[in-house]
Amino acid sequence: MTSLDGLRLSRILEAGILRLLSCREHLDKINVFPVPDGDTGTNLAMTMHAVLGALRRSRDEHAGRTLTRVADAALDGARGNSGAILAQFLLGVADALGPVAVLSAANVANGVKAGADYARESLSEPREGTILTVLTDFAAAMQMQTDAGVTDPATIFRHGVDAAQRSLARTPELLEALRKANVVDAGAQGFVELVAGMRDYLEHGDDREPVLAELAVPDARDQPAAGHEEDLEYRYCTECVITGPSVDRRRLRERLSSFGGSLVVAGLQQKVRVHIHVNEPADVFRVAAEFGQLGAQKADDMQRQQHAAHAAGRRIAIVTDSGADIPEEDMDRLDIHMVPVRVHFGEQSYLDKIGLTPEEFYVELARNPHHPKTSQPPPGDFRRRFEFLCSHYESVLSINVTRRVSGTIGAAETAAARTSPHGEVRVLDSMNASVGQGLVVMYAAERVQAGDSLEQVIAATRAIMPLTETFGLVGSLDYAVRGGRVPRWRKDFADALQLMPVLHNTTGGSFAAGGVLFGRRHLREKFARYIQRRMAKDRRYRLLIGHGNAEADGQWLLDRLHGPNVTDTRLLPLGSALGVHGGPGTLCVGVQCTHTG
Repeated sequence: MTSLDGLRLSRILEAGILRLLSCREHLDKINVFPVPDGDTGTNLAMTMHAVLGALRRSRDEHAGRTLTRVADAALDGARGNSGAILAQFLLGVADALGPVAVLSAANVANGVKAGADYARESLSEPREGTILTVLTDFAAAMQMQTDAGVTDPATIFRHGVDAAQRSLARTPELLEALRKANVVDAGAQGFVELVAGMRDYLEHGDDREPVLAELAVPDARDQPAAGHEEDLEYRYCTECVITGPSVDRRRLRERLSSFGGSLVVAGLQQKVRVHIHVNEPADVFRVAAEFGQLGAQKADDMQRQQHAAHAAGRRIAIVTDSGADIPEEDMDRLDIHMVPVRVHFGEQSYLDKIGLTPEEFYVELARNPHHPKTSQPPPGDFRRRFEFLCSHYESVLSINVTRRVSGTIGAAETAAARTSPHGEVRVLDSMNASVGQGLVVMYAAERVQAGDSLEQVIAATRAIMPLTETFGLVGSLDYAVRGGRVPRWRKDFADALQLMPVLHNTTGGSFAAGGVLFGRRHLREKFARYIQRRMAKDRRYRLLIGHGNAEADGQWLLDRLHGPNVTDTRLLPLGSALGVHGGPGTLCVGVQCTHTG
């Protein structure tokens, strides 16, 4: 065989991708550079899942067009440092070979060389001993074969893979973090698995579709994570995509280079993916928006991921969405993972509680002429989190905002159905939101820490749901009208009679006016008495109190409600789930009955 058309190239790529996917959990376990957060396998898998989908949606005999489609899918689906670098490599290959219908050995070698160069140019601080080194050695070996007159693509690919494997084995010699952990670079091994799968199919495959079962490897979940937890200089792995007629990548890289570390600016003139490790993701998104239309924003908490990767003895991971209001110290204490919803002010979008803090949300709510809208996370956000956690835990339990007010739980269910079979993923409707949802999630995480099984945690969580109530006093009905939740005539009616509704969750998961306060003076005092009348003296409770940029009022409410039958109280900024309908000054109280004796 002396050439490759688009159809055969597609099958070869599929074989390589399936081999890479089969190694996802192992790659997560050996991930120690640039930080030991255990997600390289998941990130590469998500990147290549996007490519696999593009290949299977349509076939093309033209090899160059196939590569162009592959590169575009990789850029859209790229996740993490290694995923962004691999996407840039594929862009370089496609840019060099896009016009070529049938690939010769020389074409393949030239394309791979261009890809290796593109990948290196995408990094602000290239490091040897990583996937970059292996890409360079892979390309050089293939070029050497074609320079020697070899015309068989399978032969040059075999020599390239041999060189890549030798290069991979040397990575611990080039990076101290790898040597200390006694592992090779996870991103580099992922690339080697990809090209080794391609080589095997190129040499021995026929025209059948490659399948994952033929390439299965042992379950790696019992494999201990390499390295150890460390204090991270930067907490958030931050990414976004910028599109526009002409994105200035050089200037963008210059603007972002001082923000953090591990900066990758991948893509071409009209579409660019940014990857960077920072402490303030909002700053990255703000600058990126100056260069074009912003999309695909994400910011993963590497500190929490690192803890998950090294949490020996933990069997169950708890996930929720940012509709839940939970104190940060309890998120850390209980090892709760959060997937952010999106908050939109006109054309500007933010990651809730990451790209826009609760305090910033209320400031923007008060000044922005566009009333905000919230939207559920895409299933891919949940899937990426589930895939990562399934590499390190036996099971994952996602507890989400009530289905009656958001489609978020639907996204979680879709993601759970598509997650790798290694590790069970279950999804629960909290039947609540905001601080009430937060109390339900905290209770589930506490049962995990107490050593309950997954079924025991689910049963206990379901039992606590009807004992968890949320009460809300809006700062102004104007915001509910602006958001379409309350008709204007109802606000006018309430204003005329000086009434203020109290929001309350129902056992069916809805939120509606559960009562009213008469008169608009001394509202917080009336709200406190309203809640106290609904707390039995012979029961014990814990409270979460959220405030919409009204900390003094929140503290007053906490002090007023804290009595002999209240065992635990927390005060925290109120997020967007209910705040979008109440505005600044909103007060929200979650009440959970912990003892009914």
